[in-house]
Amino acid sequence: MRTQYRLGIDAGGTFTDFVVADHRSGDVRLFKALSTPSDPTKAIENGLKLIADDFGISASELVSNCDLCINGTTVGLNALITHRGGKTGLICTAGHEDSIEIRNGHKEDGFRYDPEYPAATMLVPRYLRKGVRERVISEGSIRTPMEEDDVRAACELFLKEGVETVAISFVWSVLNPVHEKTAAKIVREMMPDAILTVGSELYPQIREYTRTSTAVVNAYLAPVMRKYVAAVDAYFKALGARQPVRYFQSNGGLAIGQAMTDRSVYAINSGPASAPQAGLFVSAPFKKKNVITVDMGGTSFDITLTKDGQTNLNKNIDFLRYRIGVPMIQVETLGAGGGSIGWIDSLGIIQVGPQSAGSEPGPACYGQGGTEPTTSDANLVLGYLNPDGLLGGKLPLDLDKARKAVKRVADPMDISIERAAYGMYTIVNNNMVNGIRRVSVERGYDPRDFVLVGAGGATAAHITALAREMGIDTIILPKLASGLCAFGQIISDVKYNYMATAPLRLDNAAAYKRIDRLYKEIEKQGVAHLKTDGFKPGQIEVKRSLDMRYVGQVHECTVDIGTFEISARTIDKVKEAFHARHEELYTYSERHNAVEVVNIESTLFGRIEKPKAPKLGKGATPARALKGYRKAIFDPSGKSTKTPIYDGGKLGAGALIAGPAIIEEVTTTIVIEPGWAAKLDASGSYVITRKKK
Repeated sequence: MRTQYRLGIDAGGTFTDFVVADHRSGDVRLFKALSTPSDPTKAIENGLKLIADDFGISASELVSNCDLCINGTTVGLNALITHRGGKTGLICTAGHEDSIEIRNGHKEDGFRYDPEYPAATMLVPRYLRKGVRERVISEGSIRTPMEEDDVRAACELFLKEGVETVAISFVWSVLNPVHEKTAAKIVREMMPDAILTVGSELYPQIREYTRTSTAVVNAYLAPVMRKYVAAVDAYFKALGARQPVRYFQSNGGLAIGQAMTDRSVYAINSGPASAPQAGLFVSAPFKKKNVITVDMGGTSFDITLTKDGQTNLNKNIDFLRYRIGVPMIQVETLGAGGGSIGWIDSLGIIQVGPQSAGSEPGPACYGQGGTEPTTSDANLVLGYLNPDGLLGGKLPLDLDKARKAVKRVADPMDISIERAAYGMYTIVNNNMVNGIRRVSVERGYDPRDFVLVGAGGATAAHITALAREMGIDTIILPKLASGLCAFGQIISDVKYNYMATAPLRLDNAAAYKRIDRLYKEIEKQGVAHLKTDGFKPGQIEVKRSLDMRYVGQVHECTVDIGTFEISARTIDKVKEAFHARHEELYTYSERHNAVEVVNIESTLFGRIEKPKAPKLGKGATPARALKGYRKAIFDPSGKSTKTPIYDGGKLGAGALIAGPAIIEEVTTTIVIEPGWAAKLDASGSYVITRKKK
């Protein structure tokens, strides 16, 4: 008998979102519970209780009738931000103990020439970075055999110091991993309880600093992720889950818990990485493949860009000042959310964020002890939010406390509370617009060629203002917007990345054969992994890419290719793909120049059957869905406008609402500025367009 439900859980800084899809009816429902940072599993328990009560069944009945339970989590990200990972030791080639501190000899872009910019906090203190006498050279041969006693001495120190997780990274181990394997064997023998990360296994690519840093970040997060995964897995197993919980990775795919412990670095952007998949899904009925998805939650604002149906991936980036080599969905994250705090800087100018009130105590209007003025408080003062409360009235809002908080910004500026609120609203919008420009304009994309997809509970109150500033004419805002990342999880596939290094010029048959052989080797590992996960050959798909450059270039670009055999017969197809990609990125190509490969990568997908797309029936007309009117402010003067308020839950397909207007859904509030109009589509999304002049 087929299971009835699929469950997606996205844990954010303020709210944890739950999306449940009913395979039989096609119904998709959204639930929200306050996040519990001190114990993330408590928020899951609270959310499942909400769902069970709504469905009239027990949490156990719900979970046991799910084909998949999927979890996106900020646990890894938060551990990296707050530096609360495991106590980590590093074993490296002697003389390279400081490579993670020296980095590439410069600071990050934007601070390269700033003498006062502080050094990054090291995840491994200097005394726990132990060098081992050994050396493999650039063609893979051993110049200096490894001194095994050095590894043993490192382990003795780590045991004495209470180290719980170890990273191993030797120079040129990607071409000859024998020393790393021997060191790993010794560590496992002497430290059986420690979590071990081997650089050449996690990230088998050239560039020693990137590989070492990636291994260190992975090791640092592993104890946190192991504890979290164990707790979540045990909780769902006790409820009768038929399948192991799947966790969302920052590469845009799912993985089982063991993979998330072994490859904890993939957990960093676990939550927002599912947004592009959801953005494409809700845009598909309108045949849109150029999508900018924005997600404003309680704490942060996340932006992803998809061009021609392909979402940008990042590799070899500095994330929170730590170099990470593994592929991650390109997410621009800002400290701009509903809980972002407004303040006055030294020049007497209003600023908003990046500090956030989070969920504890939360915005002042939540009435949970918060006193700082936040974006949510400003939105309540502006009339955008319903004073009766959020989440269908389950989270009441206190207008008096919101006004009192915003007054802390208004008084120093000698302006009205309303003008101060609109100032905060405008500034947080400008912060978000600058972020959208960074992922679009600054990377060669014209945002006017894209649709803007809204996700997150707070986005809908700002979406028309953002589109107006960016010159975007079409917005797609699904009814599931506030849980769109959780929805993206339930329509995603299992995904693993396998890599190898292959520094070869593409000018001889031996190079072609080696690349083809390496592809077959790493794909064999991936297929075996997916078969262990329960996938049949017909459910497995492979995509290949190469990191390529012209001979003499310092940087390479990633080029997608087909799964054909690499040979003299097909090599011109590979070269042409590189020339075309280089031209797309840099506006020129050099077809007369020699081309070389640096790394290869295969992405393996375990395809999962997708839930039915939700379909909206006929409902009430806008006139019948009208709840009343509320004074709302849409300009800097602070003057209010009598604004119609509509019950989004009553609206049916085809309903058309012109701004100024406010549509209240259970988990989000849509503010339609003057000059815009929203039409509710049968797919369950509002299509908001700018009125033509």
